[in-house]
Amino acid sequence: MRLHHHHLMRTSCRFFSLEKHYPFRCSRCDNSSDVLFLFFFSICSLTNQVVALKEIRLQEEEGAPFTAIREASLLKELKHSNIVTLHDIVHTRETLTFVFEFVNTDLSQYMERHPGGLDHRNVRLFLFQLLRGLSYCHKRRVLHRDVKPQNLLISEMGELKLADFGLARAKSVPSHTYSHEVVTLWYRPPDVLLGSTEYSTSLDMWGVGCIFVEMITGMPTFPGIRDTYDQLDKIFKILGTPTEETWPGVTHLPGYKLHMLGFFKSRKLGLSFPRLYDIIEGEMMASAFLQLNPDNRISADEALRHPYFAPLPKKLYELPDETSIFTVEGVYLHPEPNRHHQHHK
Repeated sequence: MRLHHHHLMRTSCRFFSLEKHYPFRCSRCDNSSDVLFLFFFSICSLTNQVVALKEIRLQEEEGAPFTAIREASLLKELKHSNIVTLHDIVHTRETLTFVFEFVNTDLSQYMERHPGGLDHRNVRLFLFQLLRGLSYCHKRRVLHRDVKPQNLLISEMGELKLADFGLARAKSVPSHTYSHEVVTLWYRPPDVLLGSTEYSTSLDMWGVGCIFVEMITGMPTFPGIRDTYDQLDKIFKILGTPTEETWPGVTHLPGYKLHMLGFFKSRKLGLSFPRLYDIIEGEMMASAFLQLNPDNRISADEALRHPYFAPLPKKLYELPDETSIFTVEGVYLHPEPNRHHQHHK
């Protein structure tokens, strides 16, 4: 399938002052198809708006890569304040360029700038927005499949927007067909690490749990350093090694090799991450996401109604999809604490 000029969306940003572009960030090199994704800033010469350009170099004989077409078709359908807006697609012989709204940072960079854990009120707002965006996707049978801090854009106001849908698929859930090389190792769920190919919306929810804990503690939740089994080791040391009793069917997964897995007893998340106890319902919320058995993981829609969000205004639940939570009175980003020299709040 190719994207031709007659497939382009109508645009107000056809003419870019590309002489003003700056290298933004190399997002990913997809070795399977030798596609290099490059990001640039640009100014739309018609609107004077800053936009982000995602440029994909095309193999002349192959046309537009499938992942790019998938991302384009998905994003054109997804209209939500917590999902990055795709303004336009420009197709030339050499490149396919996506024109996105410009958002000045991502959650990974935001956490680097505010080390030691974020203000608990901001964590709640970021998590609410992430769940709001994912709930919208999941209701439309779209999995993101690569939920990680680098793919969560953060505006100066504090708006969080899901980005990089290159791995996402519109699907009838559950599916038995995906490669398990889909999510950065630290945010990859144990069922996928063990070789399960029965993916459902629970795939995204594990990553949400990892990010929630990371925002609170300022440290990656399960920072594996070597391979799949090292990653599983980090998870099982905290949540316990699963058995048929705790997770029916787990011993039949291709990666369940006892000689490669240490055996650990489960313990409460708060014992490993004590700061979760500083927040009302924080430990319960994190535990609801970080369930080893994917069938037991909370859904995005259920999570939005968790008591953890009780302090937020009820009006947030009545907003139209494309309306920001920051339009509601009393909802704003708080100054982040300076925790450079603090171990605990």
